[in-house]
Amino acid sequence: MTAQALSTAADLIDAPLIYKGKVRELYDLGEHYLIVVTDRISAFDYVLDPPVPHKGEVLNRLSAYWFGETKHLIDNHIVHIDVDQLGDIIRDREALRNRIMVTRKAERIDMECVVRGYITGGGWRQYQETGEVNGIRLPEGLRKNGVFPNPLFTPAAKNDVGHDEDISFDEMKNRVGADLAEQLKQKSIELYEFARRICDQHGIILADCKFEFGLIDGQLILIDEIFTPDSSRFWAKDNYALDIEIDSMDKEPVRTYLANTDWDKNSQPEPLPEAVVQATAERYLAIYEKLTGLKLV
Repeated sequence: MTAQALSTAADLIDAPLIYKGKVRELYDLGEHYLIVVTDRISAFDYVLDPPVPHKGEVLNRLSAYWFGETKHLIDNHIVHIDVDQLGDIIRDREALRNRIMVTRKAERIDMECVVRGYITGGGWRQYQETGEVNGIRLPEGLRKNGVFPNPLFTPAAKNDVGHDEDISFDEMKNRVGADLAEQLKQKSIELYEFARRICDQHGIILADCKFEFGLIDGQLILIDEIFTPDSSRFWAKDNYALDIEIDSMDKEPVRTYLANTDWDKNSQPEPLPEAVVQATAERYLAIYEKLTGLKLV
C-alpha cells in the first residue's frame, strides 16, 4: 500500500480555508462549501503522525454512499463529489479525487446526535458509575456489549475545543427547543435502525453512531458525515461477545498501540510505526468494501 497520504489540502485549493478540524477542512466557495477529507487521524484528542493512506477517501466515499441511501428518510447537504467540476480552483485534481464534497451552506445545530444500540464504550462507563446513560435510568445487571431492546438517544452538546458534553434529552430540549429536539431524536433513531439493517446483511453490527444536523430555510438536513468508521462503532458479527472489549472495525490498531506504550496522553505522541499505519489503512479499506461491495484501491 504505497499511496501518498494527504495531511492537508491548503496548498492545493485556491479558496479561503475557513475551518480546519481534526480530519476535515472547510473551504468557502461562495454559494457552497467545499469539504476536503484528509488522511489525518486522531486519538485521545491529538492529531497523530503520520496520516493514514486512503482514510480520507474511505470516509468521504462512505458518507456519500450513505447520504444517497438515506435521502428518502431525510435530505442532506451534498451538491456533488466530483473534483472535475471544481475547475481552476483545484491545483492537483488527482490528489483530491474521492476526498471532496461540495455542500450547501447550512446553519449547524450545535448538537451531536448519538444513538446507541448496545451498551458499550462511554455509555457502559456511565452505567457502571451511575446506573444511567445521559440521565436515562437503566435496569440493574446489564452486561457490557448487551443490546438494548430499543436504541437509546443520548445527545451531546458540541464543543469546538475539547470534548463534547454529554447531556440529557431534557437539557437538549432546553437548548434547542422541544419541537426541534423531538425531530432530531426521531430522525436519528430512524437513520440508525435503517443502517443497522443494512449492516446486518453484510455481517456487521452497528453498535452506535452519531449524526450532525443543520437547517436550511428552516428545513432540517443531515450534514458532516454518516456511518463512517470515525462516526460509528462497527463490530464484525463473528467478534461479538458480552463482557469483553470488542475489536471495532476502525482505528483500533492505533488505540491498541497507544494503550500499550508509556505515552502520558498529555503531550503529542511519537509518530506511529509503519505497521500500525498499514494495519489501520487496511481496516478502513475493509469496512468500505464490506459495506459497499466496491474496492477503493
